[in-house]
Amino acid sequence: MDRSYLDFMRLYAMHRAGAFFVTRAKENMDARRVYSFPVDRASGTICDQRVMLNGFYSAENYPDHLRRIRFNDPETGKTRVFLTNNTALPVLTVAALYKSLWQVELFFKWIKQHLRIKRFLATSENAVRSKVWCAIATYVLIAIVKNELKLDASPYTCLQILSVSIFEKTEISCAIQPSLHRTDQPYFGNQLNLFDI
Repeated sequence: MDRSYLDFMRLYAMHRAGAFFVTRAKENMDARRVYSFPVDRASGTICDQRVMLNGFYSAENYPDHLRRIRFNDPETGKTRVFLTNNTALPVLTVAALYKSLWQVELFFKWIKQHLRIKRFLATSENAVRSKVWCAIATYVLIAIVKNELKLDASPYTCLQILSVSIFEKTEISCAIQPSLHRTDQPYFGNQLNLFDI
């Protein structure tokens, strides 16, 4: 998880539940080293330590040892300090797990931008899952239609057009690209025909 959500009480609850976490340490974190493990500095690992929190409330909220890893990313040259309760994972795996967090963030950004989920009607897990799966299924169906009809419009544009013409009796290809599939209909002036459906 991102370091902006660093809450030692919540992390300790995860630890007691048998889960493990990987997060970044804040720069002002007050902790003392209990033990240091030997590291391979060629891999980018600067230190792998067991630490205890020093702050009164921090130590009260997380009374067990934490693993603190200082890692220099060879790709970016940035040094990161990770905290985890998992003592078995190699340092490079811990760094890769935190790096994969960005992919999750990009996925949520994609969901917000493309699936047009503005709000949830209910907040239960089932309701949220159902809404997300319906939005994904709709997006995939639009992408299939776009591919089959070889349309130039983006899936977002197709969704916009279909959302305003959902009850019209128009072929999808005509609705999305009317200039390519225009059919000339007879002109009846201002005369309305009630039964011409």
